[in-house]
Amino acid sequence: MRKEHDFLGELEVADELYYGVQTIRALENFHITGKHLDQDFIKALAMVKKASALANMKTGRLNVSIGKAIVQAADEVIAGEFADQFPVDPIQGGAGTSVNMNMNEVLANRACEILGHPKGSYDIVSP
Repeated sequence: MRKEHDFLGELEVADELYYGVQTIRALENFHITGKHLDQDFIKALAMVKKASALANMKTGRLNVSIGKAIVQAADEVIAGEFADQFPVDPIQGGAGTSVNMNMNEVLANRACEILGHPKGSYDIVSP
């Protein structure tokens, strides 16, 4: 187990999970339909995150080694890996914030691993 913090406090997150505290909070608060996000939507959102990382590397706003790790993580999601790491209900409050944070946490934690750091090393790669 790893410990993660947010503005509501600390939660324990199972080591095998690539999502983190924000996704866990969404699961606790927005269990509405019992369904999961469509895989095509997950892949499309990962494509957007990849494009953002590439653009931010090009402009110098994102460290290249971190950016490459995020791009690799996004490519893995696009390829269908980590499909079980997107448990957020498709209907949830906050105008998509929970879905966005679910993706950010998965990409950040996978990027941390790629860079040789444990999941939850958000001082290295912030979701």
